Amino acid sequence: MGFREQPAPVRRILGIVLAVLLLGGVAAVLVAGGDKDKGTATKTVRGVIGSEKAEFFADPKVVKALADKGFTVRTETSGSWDMEELPLTGYDFAFPSSKAPADELRSQQNVKGAALRPFYSPLVVVAHRAAAEVLADNGLAELGSGGQTGTLLMDPYLKAAKADRTWQQLRGASGRPELSGTVFITSTDPVASNSGALYLAAASYVADGGKVAGDRAAVDRTAPLLRKLIGVQGAQQSSSDAPFRDFVSGVGNPLVLVYESQVASPLMAKQQMGDLVVLYPDTTVISDHTLVPLTDNGRALGELLTSEPELRKLAVRHGFRPQGAAAEFTAATADLRDRLNQTLTGVRQAPVPTSEVLHEMAQRARNQGDSG
Repeated sequence: MGFREQPAPVRRILGIVLAVLLLGGVAAVLVAGGDKDKGTATKTVRGVIGSEKAEFFADPKVVKALADKGFTVRTETSGSWDMEELPLTGYDFAFPSSKAPADELRSQQNVKGAALRPFYSPLVVVAHRAAAEVLADNGLAELGSGGQTGTLLMDPYLKAAKADRTWQQLRGASGRPELSGTVFITSTDPVASNSGALYLAAASYVADGGKVAGDRAAVDRTAPLLRKLIGVQGAQQSSSDAPFRDFVSGVGNPLVLVYESQVASPLMAKQQMGDLVVLYPDTTVISDHTLVPLTDNGRALGELLTSEPELRKLAVRHGFRPQGAAAEFTAATADLRDRLNQTLTGVRQAPVPTSEVLHEMAQRARNQGDSG
């Protein structure tokens, strides 16, 4: 069936109406389209980050908060010290886990302007309850009243490590088959990873009588001990994420060095953590997560992470402590007083050597440097 042809006057009226409708439709599309483009246009920034921040950037709430501010962030993970070996052309930012590798990157990439440190996290040791109790019974640790958090006494621990103490030699370890062999803390590869290098910095500081290593002679004094701390571990990971996941699943060593954020985040999310005990070394290193901007968009992202209230709140949710706002972390972890040392009471901050000395320390610990 075809359409019936209309008389000429009717056709003219229909034509005018159609033209008006079409013009109105085009105008509506242009206005709506313009507003839509303006509202959803984002800066897509690409960065390389430490693995401990991967869940933060993947969090849908973080993705939305960034999108609301005009950012889409694409990330890849790497060991913090490995970042300086990456071809960073095409990246907008690098986000290692502390100031030392960030300083190397800033120098290498000729980055100007103030450093951007949105949040920080102290290094802690997670232990299974049996291991924590044995350490406490032998004067290597002190546990709080609930037994779920405590302090690792670094000087006694390092003396035990120097003497190659085994679990079997410690009082209370018999009858615990999971505690066998040499007592050691699993850490990451200090040549590739920030947490592993900072572990050596803290150990060196304690072993050398509270002196920060400043030259090769200082590295020489503690190199034999640092080699023991690393050599006993065998193969090491380049990121702290894998050893922590192994620990939670009940695989591997009963003592593992991690960032506090890796523990605080699942605890705040009410995840079951088994018999995990958090030990804060009495001398540790606070790891300042430092964003290195490689483009203007990268700097804008770093400034946003540092100052935007919603993103700071989400950083706390992932276990990080925002810079200059200790109260935010304390409030968010109010019901975890028995699991975390919220105010870092009794914890001493070890100064970090220069990047050059820290590299030398890591290489000597791995037997890669001159034994001098």
